Amino acid sequence: MSLAFFIARRMARPAPGCRPGVMERIAVMSVALGVAVMILALAVIMGFKREVAYKMEGFAAHVTLTDIRGVDALDAEPVRRSAHVEELVRSMEGFRSMDPYALKGGIVRTPDAVGEVLLKGVERDYDWSCFREWLMAGELPRIGDSVRTKDILLSQSLADRMLLGVGDKVEMLFVEPGELPRRDRFKVAGIYSSGMEEMDKTVVVTDIRNVQRLCEWSADQISGYEIRLRELSEAEDFARELDHRLLHDDSDDTLNLVATSVTERYANIFDWLRAHDVNAAVIIVIMLVVAFFNMTSALLILVLERTRMIGLLKALGMGSGQLRRIFLWRAAFVSLRGLAWGNAAGLGLCALQLWTHAVKLDSEGYLLSEVPVSLGWGWWLALNAGFLAAIVALLVIPTAVIARVKPEETIRYE
Repeated sequence: MSLAFFIARRMARPAPGCRPGVMERIAVMSVALGVAVMILALAVIMGFKREVAYKMEGFAAHVTLTDIRGVDALDAEPVRRSAHVEELVRSMEGFRSMDPYALKGGIVRTPDAVGEVLLKGVERDYDWSCFREWLMAGELPRIGDSVRTKDILLSQSLADRMLLGVGDKVEMLFVEPGELPRRDRFKVAGIYSSGMEEMDKTVVVTDIRNVQRLCEWSADQISGYEIRLRELSEAEDFARELDHRLLHDDSDDTLNLVATSVTERYANIFDWLRAHDVNAAVIIVIMLVVAFFNMTSALLILVLERTRMIGLLKALGMGSGQLRRIFLWRAAFVSLRGLAWGNAAGLGLCALQLWTHAVKLDSEGYLLSEVPVSLGWGWWLALNAGFLAAIVALLVIPTAVIARVKPEETIRYE
């Protein structure tokens, strides 16, 4: 066992009937507070990223393939379904699944209210995993049956605003420039709630054949393809590579097609999420500085309290380097106590939010209706190890005062 470690461990044990000094307790509390705040900040930021990415995947997939003349348009130029294009997409690295879809902008009208909606048509094989998880009442619309149904799936916020429930009939209007509005009636099969008001307030899902009929398209005409990948982080590179392949493909089926990643289509949302990384960095730096100054004060007091011991050890031949290691070990023990309390508080509050969903948000301003929390072993271990290493490394500076202690003076004046 290292002599410095042995002495530091003995120093860490208070004498019988004695309690740790005030400055030591303040240092422990400072470290605990800093760690708890950092855990909460990172857990919430990671939660925002995970939840928003997951919900955007449910609404818009990772990459969309559309006609270049109709990017981000409600009534886009139709794309003709092509086995060649589908095979080209499936052959790319990172591909997971793809679904054709059709969009039509409209107005939903009831005797009590009027609202704008985006009618989205999908096929039987559509990935319903997200909407199935968000389903609040009723069931998913019947899609792909031999007989076309008028079932729709709409959000809880839209249903509340329009005073609609499962089984109700609702009329929609579709306005074309220079033409009389077209009317159609649908039946509410189910009600969902993703908690993401930005999308919930407009998106209504139905059979793709309903949208194709409203757009006067044939069965092989669609608005585009939604492409899902293994990871959101691959979306931009996948879209770029797919664009490159489409550009250099000789088939007529790929003319005017363009791939757009979800991070590009909703750049404002993902830029807002990236801004949280700066907030996290600022919080970590502030907490680290506060903990460092409190630990420095505590360490200097520990050194001053042990001045006679330092003089005796120097007189016995111990060098300043080894003495500094003693107090660095002592600081590490204090930091570890603070880490333990900070982790208990931070993880406890995160678990409380995960189980109770107590802290709510204004979905208009924050996209989500409650504070999301995401815990991961990777960043949690890195945070604890990095915080401890940074504190101990920074405390090398104040331990330089040990070199100024003179044995003859400390031993003479007991």
